[in-house]
Amino acid sequence: MNRRNWLRTTSVPAFALLGEMLRLPRARANDPSTSQANALPGFGQAKSVIIVFANGGQSQLESWDPKPDAPTEIRGAFGAIPTSVPGTIISDRLPQLAKLADRYSIIRTLSHEDLDHGSAFYLAMTGTYHQRLSSNPPARPTDHPFFGSVLKRVRPTQKFVHTSVMVNGPAQVPFEIGPGQFGGLLGKDFDPMIVGDVTTGRPPVPGLTPIATLDGYRRSGRAELLSHLEASASQAGTEFSSPMFDMQALYRQAFDMLDRPEACEAFNLDGEPAALRDRYGRHRSGQACLLARRLVEAGTPLVTVVWNHSNRGQDRFSDDEEFGWDTHNDIFQVMGKHLLPKFDQSFSALLEDLDTRGLLDETLVVCMGEFGRAPLVALEPNFDGATPGRKHWAATYSIVLAGAGVIPGSVIGKSDRHAGYPVSKKFGPWDVTATIAHALGIDPASHFKDLAGRPYAISSGSPITELYSV
Repeated sequence: MNRRNWLRTTSVPAFALLGEMLRLPRARANDPSTSQANALPGFGQAKSVIIVFANGGQSQLESWDPKPDAPTEIRGAFGAIPTSVPGTIISDRLPQLAKLADRYSIIRTLSHEDLDHGSAFYLAMTGTYHQRLSSNPPARPTDHPFFGSVLKRVRPTQKFVHTSVMVNGPAQVPFEIGPGQFGGLLGKDFDPMIVGDVTTGRPPVPGLTPIATLDGYRRSGRAELLSHLEASASQAGTEFSSPMFDMQALYRQAFDMLDRPEACEAFNLDGEPAALRDRYGRHRSGQACLLARRLVEAGTPLVTVVWNHSNRGQDRFSDDEEFGWDTHNDIFQVMGKHLLPKFDQSFSALLEDLDTRGLLDETLVVCMGEFGRAPLVALEPNFDGATPGRKHWAATYSIVLAGAGVIPGSVIGKSDRHAGYPVSKKFGPWDVTATIAHALGIDPASHFKDLAGRPYAISSGSPITELYSV
């Protein structure tokens, strides 16, 4: 019996059985009422989600989990300050966020096993380990899709043009485009809309400025002409390549944007008062946070702010607008002078602004990175810089969540005395994606299907219910 005959006689029954197993009664993502998920606290309380992604690995010791009683080589050069929540301390370089501690919750026991930026970034964006653990793989069309792409697949928005928007992106690790932030196996049509630097003075989305001589009728004619050309190519037997299909998706999105002036207006930062723009900070990540608030206000379900677009620090850049959180050396100079003051200003402004406008109750805000930093200060000879820093560390690190029913002022999980390992229940990036889905009213145990109809779990994790019932 050759291989073809063997497959014909054995595979069909086997795959039929597999198909039946995959069709076992589990809730559909767009019908959460068929599952028990809606009985858990926090389910469906978010209309939108904002992810502020600390690209490069934000140090837990210099931010959300300082250890003031640890030895100097563990503690580092910064101190700790009390917050508005009695008993909770954070870094002394985050004074504005310390005042707002009663509006967010800290999780101090995120943990996983990936120790390099590319694959750990993939894990954070998808909730799934990359096949090449602790590596820097390129983005591939066969990648697991970004959570925002999954969201578009199971619940595309009708209120805004795009279900998912990435601001100050795409994320680089450090110079190559990181995997896991695109549609992957779902295709280019499910990529998030990516907006780059919004501080250039040019429109954040080029081409949206109305042309006086191009009215709706003429624009509709152009769209119709394009459709005829594509149909003619298909009838003539022209083989459409993947880039051609990708371009069609981009054309559709562009025409949708032009036909909806309210969508174009959402990107107009000049419509904000100067004082508020100053409050957020007139730098790339600060204005990206402000744009995130505008997009949520316009009805975008998921906005990701990349802080910063490259994960590397001063060892590769001289302009602090380029500094990411990968602080192998000179960590205290870079974080103390450049990263933390801007982060404190902008992230606190985002929380305040959402709260003032009544949006925080219906918006889940998540601040996270791909991992944390090592609980040992040391000079790394393979990196530029004259003073010590911290290596990659994924055994435990911190994230922050706020809004959409999250109990404010809580601290979930406890790390050891060096902020190196969890001493209480730990959580993974898969639980974060499950929590995001849960907050949006999607059962994370349900499935989405790829373009060939194959099912994939929304998330392999579980919602972090401690956020809602501390």
